[in-house]
Amino acid sequence: MSDFSPSDLKTILHSKRANLYYLQHCRVLVNGGRVEYVTDAGKASLYWNIPIANTSCILLGTGTSVTQAAMRELAKAGVMVGFCGGGGTPLFSANELEQEAAWFAPQSEYRPTEYLQYWVRFWFDDAQRLAAAKDVQLARLGCLQRHWLGSRALREAGFVVEEASLEAALQASRQAIAQAPDHAHLLTEEARLTKLLFRLAAQATGYGDFSRAKRGSGTDPANAFLDHGNYLAYGLGATAAWVLGLPHGLAVLHGKTRRGGLVFDAADLVKDALILPQAFVSAMRGDDEQTFRQACIEALTRGEALDFIIETLKDIAERRGRAA
Repeated sequence: MSDFSPSDLKTILHSKRANLYYLQHCRVLVNGGRVEYVTDAGKASLYWNIPIANTSCILLGTGTSVTQAAMRELAKAGVMVGFCGGGGTPLFSANELEQEAAWFAPQSEYRPTEYLQYWVRFWFDDAQRLAAAKDVQLARLGCLQRHWLGSRALREAGFVVEEASLEAALQASRQAIAQAPDHAHLLTEEARLTKLLFRLAAQATGYGDFSRAKRGSGTDPANAFLDHGNYLAYGLGATAAWVLGLPHGLAVLHGKTRRGGLVFDAADLVKDALILPQAFVSAMRGDDEQTFRQACIEALTRGEALDFIIETLKDIAERRGRAA
């Protein structure tokens, strides 16, 4: 076997790699020259290989540890590593990959990726940033329409929304988004539609009267589930921005200078489509918090939410960046 350098492991671009691993209750280590994760099965230990040359990133969840030797091999192969909560969210800490093979702490200002370069080309232009914010909101409506009307899992769970009412609401919102002259009007339209969606979801599940309460002040289960589920969506938004190398402060809608605003923008893409209906379904079923969390994770996985967020942000970056 001929010798090869660590840089040879980086020949597969991140956008073309096949694997993203979420691991929990295991150890990541080097065994026989290979990076593996180890799980316990009674008195035995099971070793599973990680194909690092074809892996984009590894998310380490509850009950995980990683050795220094494993981190060295992952760095050589250009694999990004992040630490997260159960189910893959929220993202607590993650390293940054720089094109010349150096690794930096999350606080590093060096992020020379192609998507960041596209993003900053338009971000400092108010009109272009508003156009990007409209792109996000329109993509949000498309995702919402697909899942509320086309999800078999929601129908089987008893979530049957009145199609004509939803279609009319989405069409009115698309017109309002297109005509919004600034970010304030866009945020007002976002809030107006979300309030209407709460009413439609309550009707679809027979929940009765519902009023959205501020975080921590809600006494009914739907409010509590919405708070919990939204944080799962925020975790996906943070992960998507991290993978693309987009700083979380470069928001297009939720505050020009608000720290982490891009996470809220990204979460908007899937939050109302996947989390909102599940909150009402679980509230009506009497689910406990853990059952609701698992149902949300399954809905996000089934709906390929992370892929959708990443692809949408990539499309906006490339299209708006090239037009700037």
